[in-house]
Amino acid sequence: MLRVHAYHLDRLVPVVVSLSEPPDAAVPAEQESPIIWYDLITPTPEEERLVGERLGITVPTIDEMEDIELSARLYQEDGAEFMTMTVLTRPDAGTPRKVPVTFIVKGQVLVTVRHAEPRPFDAYLARARKPNGTGLHSGYGELIMTGLIEAVIDRMADTLERLGTEIDGISQEVFSAERTKANKKTRDLQELIREVGTKGEFITVVRESLVSVSRVVAYYSALDGVDRKLSKELRQRLKLLQRDATSLGDHSAFLSGKINFLLDATLGLINLEQNQIIKIFSVASVVFLPPTLVASIYGMNFAYQPELQWHYGYHAALCLMIVSMIMPYLYFKRRGWL
Repeated sequence: MLRVHAYHLDRLVPVVVSLSEPPDAAVPAEQESPIIWYDLITPTPEEERLVGERLGITVPTIDEMEDIELSARLYQEDGAEFMTMTVLTRPDAGTPRKVPVTFIVKGQVLVTVRHAEPRPFDAYLARARKPNGTGLHSGYGELIMTGLIEAVIDRMADTLERLGTEIDGISQEVFSAERTKANKKTRDLQELIREVGTKGEFITVVRESLVSVSRVVAYYSALDGVDRKLSKELRQRLKLLQRDATSLGDHSAFLSGKINFLLDATLGLINLEQNQIIKIFSVASVVFLPPTLVASIYGMNFAYQPELQWHYGYHAALCLMIVSMIMPYLYFKRRGWL
């Protein structure tokens, strides 16, 4: 799908483009404002050809966009800058995905290539289409690109804030003082381990996306004065984006450290619960050892055992076994081993 936008009356307006029309035939219906944004969403070969012919560039394929080599993600070609970053999709569903998004800047025109529909793009577009732009500056492609990156960063900031709240809830469950049965508590801790692992994987995806955003912003900032002259407004916005991405990266690192701490703490509590069960069996075996010894002595069946002839010998043996059980129990209790 191809969405084309022009800048008219301080806002973005959609432009209808036919694949069969020549390059000069597409103009906005409202005025002959220049097209400044081509948004390719899971593009067909015809749509890629159309944009490539209009701008004199080669639109990268999905395989080229997914290349992890830095030189394949940030480069210059045909007089345009190609920048690919990783964007997070479906963070609210609990199963986030990483999708590559390519920004192509040639002159005053921006081309975005994406094979998914991240929500920040729709959110930015909805704001940029309002009258007067609601404070958005989207007069040319570079500003649209920074606006989209800002929307992506805002989305990740909300995601990290939500993850932080959920991690705090997990922390309260891990260190809860509520007394429960040992087997039930162990099962609860095992479920928490799965949840902690899921959050850890989530944060890893967010951090990877933040790193790619920082690379794109740093790369485009480095072009100032080298290959092109950036405006003062654009330099200021790039600086703010770099600062925001860095601060979010630090926050994600903090959350990652907290996740690792919770994982270690949960594993430690599970070990403590298991050790407690083993300790109970160990104490029980020690408590029952003296009465077992008494029973063994009077079960030897020797011919001459004076206690066997006692009238109250059976009762005395039972009392001796009970006393021999109570004394170790009281001793362990006094030492705090139970």
